[in-house]
Amino acid sequence: MRRYPAYDPPEYVSWSPDPGLLREYRARIEARPARAREIAALSPEALLGLYRGLLRFRLGDIALARWVKQGVISKAWLGTGEEAVTIGAVHALERRGADGDIVGPMIRNQGANHEMGVPLADLFRTCLATPDSPLRGRDLHLGDLRRGVCPPISMVATLSTVMNGFALAFRIRGERRVAVTWIGDGATKHGEAHEAFAFAASLALPVVFIIQNNQVALGTRLDQHHVPPDFSDWGAAYGIPSRSVDGNHVLDVYAATRLAAESCRSGSGPQLIEARTFRMGGHATHDVREARATFAPDLFEYWGRRDPIGLYEEYLLGVDLGAAGEGDLRSRNRRLLESVEREVDAEIGEAVDAALASRDMAAAASWNAVSGVYGEAHP
Repeated sequence: MRRYPAYDPPEYVSWSPDPGLLREYRARIEARPARAREIAALSPEALLGLYRGLLRFRLGDIALARWVKQGVISKAWLGTGEEAVTIGAVHALERRGADGDIVGPMIRNQGANHEMGVPLADLFRTCLATPDSPLRGRDLHLGDLRRGVCPPISMVATLSTVMNGFALAFRIRGERRVAVTWIGDGATKHGEAHEAFAFAASLALPVVFIIQNNQVALGTRLDQHHVPPDFSDWGAAYGIPSRSVDGNHVLDVYAATRLAAESCRSGSGPQLIEARTFRMGGHATHDVREARATFAPDLFEYWGRRDPIGLYEEYLLGVDLGAAGEGDLRSRNRRLLESVEREVDAEIGEAVDAALASRDMAAAASWNAVSGVYGEAHP
């Protein structure tokens, strides 16, 4: 994909495929037979769907970062480097709007919205607090229950207990639906996360908890708040089956989440997935310099070589995607992926223009502050 020196981390701007990492990427697909079968069953359209989702996430974040530099908004919380944890998981679910599975993203899982069907323009409208945004300008934590997305909550880890409520409703009603939520490595130190794990396990709820281990809690390194090395054994403390995934490997995340969701549907209770990834920027756009000072440069270099979009793109070049035209497989696939990127880029541009146009609307009426909270009654 195209790189943007003004917005991408420097490691991504200078990114080139590492042959050794590509071998590891392919080897991981075959390392676990059950996951390998899920990946092998993906059609070319599904593989390209994952690619589109990753691009929407990255290019959408770049659009928000551009707004920050232009003074349109003051700051943005981005998922740069962590896109695969969100996109892989969401694509593993049954996305049928209000009748399908439901997700509860953190703010850094913004891509869950557009992959669950929330229009991209609504994402940008929410950041501008326009009255025609899904939350009517009241909050920047985007979600839309009509499309199976419960909005994030600022008090991190609290959403895990909320998602238990959805899962309990699914179980009581006998519905084969699943709730999925992400919990940051720092948020695992909040009591709500442990209450959610214990409650879900005791009632065998159909919920998947994804611990998104991006190595840092706001500005606190993992080794400063967690006994190393990871979270791979946390599920055992609650009697919850656990899986670990490469959080920068969208296919690994997809396959593990699909297996976890099917276990929930079969009545096996909650599932826990630990996704190891890395936050390539700051907590938000305002503290990138401080974030760079938190870790040694070689850690950014290590994870920078593992750009989840770059690695997946290189993998796709060697897969039969049914691309037409002249030339060998890689050449045909490269042209196909470039055309997909152009389409997504245009999609982002149209959404940005639509959101900016919404700024000219009149402010929402005062009664809107309580609409949908205490009922729909208004003058």
